[in-house]
Amino acid sequence: MTSRGVESLDDRELLSLLIEDEQLAETLLSAYGGSLSRLASEVEARLRMVGGLGLKRARMLLLAAEFGRRVAESGGGDSEFIATSDDVVRLFRPQLERLSHEECWVIYLTASNRVIERQRVSQGGVTGTVVDHRLIIKRALELLATQLILIHNHPSGTPEASVQDKSLTERVSRAAALFDIRLLDHLIIAREGDYSFRRAGLIG
Repeated sequence: MTSRGVESLDDRELLSLLIEDEQLAETLLSAYGGSLSRLASEVEARLRMVGGLGLKRARMLLLAAEFGRRVAESGGGDSEFIATSDDVVRLFRPQLERLSHEECWVIYLTASNRVIERQRVSQGGVTGTVVDHRLIIKRALELLATQLILIHNHPSGTPEASVQDKSLTERVSRAAALFDIRLLDHLIIAREGDYSFRRAGLIG
């Protein structure tokens, strides 16, 4: 770390330094399939029991994970332009991936893909959330946005689009087109990956 910088550390080395125990770091990585994301999403009560980690070190890991998520979320807001759907996923994954309920967000953009505003338009339960497409379009008109992107999460962990997701996409796309506003994509973010309506050929 001293000679090559903190970014040179692999996952095991990073964990070892955080909890000050190299063998326990290997145990933690093994218990969560080598995934730091899964480890960071674990609840405190279960994490502290893994390999005898204990309360203090479990909280240290959860605090480090939350710090990283907040940095990623606030840093993403500094980006003025959206070039690809992957940019959107990187921007929203830190705040949506770990939620136990569904949220739907909209990014409003200019014709040159400059971000005008990010807005949460709905918050629901574990299996769904109600989104009013009229409010989405109303806000786009207020902002003079010419493009928009829908984003929501699936707490179940799987990113596949449901019938309701497809219906919402169609309603928003048709309503936006009436005002020459383009729906660029609808992205679903989950622990097991992400789903893009554009990549799937469901948005032209």
